[in-house]
Amino acid sequence: MNHEANPFKPEQPAPIELFTGRRSELERLNGMVKAAALGNLKVGFISGERGIGKTSLVSLVRRAAEHNHNAMGAYVSLGEVQTLNGMLRQTFNTLLDDVDKPWHKQILEFFKNHIKKAEVGLPGLPVKMEFSMPEQDMSHLASNFAPVIQKLLDDSEKKSLLLILDDINGIASNKTFAHWIKSTVDRIAVSGKNLPLCLLFVGFEEQRQELGKNNPSVLRIFDLINIEPWSPEETSDFYKKAFGSRKIELKNSDLKLLARFTGGLPFFAHVIGDAVWRKAPNPTITENEIVKGILSAANVIGERWIEPQIFSALRSERYRSILRKIADDAPLQLQFRRAKLERNLTDKEKKAMDNFLRRMEKLGALKRDPEIRGGYQFPNHLHTLYFHLEAQRAKQTAKPKNKNRRPSRSS
Repeated sequence: MNHEANPFKPEQPAPIELFTGRRSELERLNGMVKAAALGNLKVGFISGERGIGKTSLVSLVRRAAEHNHNAMGAYVSLGEVQTLNGMLRQTFNTLLDDVDKPWHKQILEFFKNHIKKAEVGLPGLPVKMEFSMPEQDMSHLASNFAPVIQKLLDDSEKKSLLLILDDINGIASNKTFAHWIKSTVDRIAVSGKNLPLCLLFVGFEEQRQELGKNNPSVLRIFDLINIEPWSPEETSDFYKKAFGSRKIELKNSDLKLLARFTGGLPFFAHVIGDAVWRKAPNPTITENEIVKGILSAANVIGERWIEPQIFSALRSERYRSILRKIADDAPLQLQFRRAKLERNLTDKEKKAMDNFLRRMEKLGALKRDPEIRGGYQFPNHLHTLYFHLEAQRAKQTAKPKNKNRRPSRSS
């Protein structure tokens, strides 16, 4: 089908018309933004597994904050930033980069003594500005973060600032960063002056715990918003809206099949939807094209997600052999029993099994099944499908490639 009309965007935040679920989370976050607009400092931590839609959620909250509460919204992706000074530079660089925002001129004026132009620019595009405060002055900026933000807001005539710090994996283990969070909140409380700031950290639960290890008091500061996977009904609703936006209707049985392999993860939904869209030659999508799309999506997820996260960590060929036997023995099933697995292993693999299971748990690729004694389960069906496909490919290394096996509807 027409690539330009494809509603699925795996690498981008979900467009507002396709945003699904998260009502209670949105209510809490919008409440925090509203409180900040009234002059109350709010600090939150948005937690959830990879692919759960955290970035899409904060993008929607940011848009609502700017539209409904006259807020200045800044989304800062920290990525590999590992220091407090690096975080501050990235934050103010982000504010300078928002050239399409109505407050951009005021920010340029505010930072006029600490701005330099980028050396390379492209014709027709705005010249990039960089925050250039000398390193020796950054500690003063960190200590006076609250008054700087207040003065910035006063000069821009905005009521509040929504500051979203995403991708904190590089800085979460930095003790100075944890202490800065706590000391900044304490300074604001002791000053007796309200600060119209909503500060949101976005990451995984282990990163929140890492901050707590570095400063146990910091955990008491956060309002915790934990993002759960979509329900099967919410997942089906997403596919209905996405395909329906292009006047394509799917049967309920097809929606259930798509929901089963999505596992409640919005990122997986976009990858699967994108794969189905590319496989279907016309708007009448058949079950066979959905199956082909799921198989294609399993390979995409495997290459981008599972290979770097799991297989690269399983350097032992013995571990990989155990994993292949699990996936080959029970294709497309989430659960398996330790005792049944052991019967299919060689003596050397049996000796390595306990270490393998512990390693897979640590990687998040397996977890214990609370309802089955000696049972384990994979995170979702798409993981299982990829492991199964990888097991088949390992068998056929020196043979002509056979036709891929179709995923069944049964569990």
